[in-house]
Amino acid sequence: MDRLRQRADFLAVANGARVNSPAFVLQSRRRDDSGPIRIGFTVTKKNGNAPERNRIRRRLRELVKRLDPVSMQPHHDYVLVGRRDALSRDFATMLDDLRIALTKPARHTPKARGQRPGHAAATSRKPD
Repeated sequence: MDRLRQRADFLAVANGARVNSPAFVLQSRRRDDSGPIRIGFTVTKKNGNAPERNRIRRRLRELVKRLDPVSMQPHHDYVLVGRRDALSRDFATMLDDLRIALTKPARHTPKARGQRPGHAAATSRKPD
């Protein structure tokens, strides 16, 4: 299992399927190559200061270490986006959440870049 490190890879996975959990969001994307499973970890600044974000990231990495690699699908990229609940949630419960998230059918919710949710795109004026 390899790590995702390039921003472009994180952005590609962000446009894929996602499964929500109280402590994290699991994003996934199927790749067309025969490379190994890759996984990335991220925590946004709204989840606390640097030590808190690092602790969330460490807990997420430990979850993946304790998980059977068989439960992840081959030729996929995964990103775990940490939430603030990951600081206080029981570790065993988080591990169960991750196992469930990997077996759930994921919802594909592509992001519309450059538009606010609920607003239609600007249309041109009709000629008079």
